[in-house]
Amino acid sequence: MIAIDGPSGTGKSTVARRVAAELNAGYLDTGAMYRMVTLSVLRAGVDPVNDTAVVNVLEGLNFSSPLSPGHQTHLLDGEDVTDEIRGQAVTLAVTPVSANPAVRAWLFDRQQLLAHSGRMVVEGRDIGTVIAPEADLKIYLTADAAERARRRHTQNVGATVGGGLDLAAVAQDLERRDTHDSRRVHAPLQAAPDAVVIDSSQLALPETVAKVLELAAARGIR
Repeated sequence: MIAIDGPSGTGKSTVARRVAAELNAGYLDTGAMYRMVTLSVLRAGVDPVNDTAVVNVLEGLNFSSPLSPGHQTHLLDGEDVTDEIRGQAVTLAVTPVSANPAVRAWLFDRQQLLAHSGRMVVEGRDIGTVIAPEADLKIYLTADAAERARRRHTQNVGATVGGGLDLAAVAQDLERRDTHDSRRVHAPLQAAPDAVVIDSSQLALPETVAKVLELAAARGIR
């Protein structure tokens, strides 16, 4: 297993998917799982900061998590919500929902089960520290704030949802999320003590992927 953690806008998802494809491994996006819960909370008309009400939404919640590094289709109660979970409404609400300890506990077993379901590249914010501390290789992928905002803004412009924010607003949103996630009590965003930190600020995507694959090969992961 390879665990890839880090803040938003570092290219974690793209890097993890390409690494998984190169290694003929599965790919798990744990952040998408929190977004699925968040979308359910919003659809239920529940305030995302109301922890008790959010917990009630978990009962009967049914969604699927794709494990292929290829095209990802996220289903909520059988409905394709792949684009909707990346929209601005979910992005603004996912921070308090993901900080809810009951939500994290509810997803923990599912994430562990999927993470250990075969050769896997697992991506998120607490994989190396909480979900899979025994991972064969732990990567903490980072980049400077300006570069992360630029990348996320470029990604949003080409997306079907979330493309309306200007660069300054994207930078502010990333700072808000990362500050909150790094300070939360339960499973804060941080590098595992034995993680390899990769700063991708000056690296093109293929270079970042190559560095991860080089580290994997050094651990016998081929």
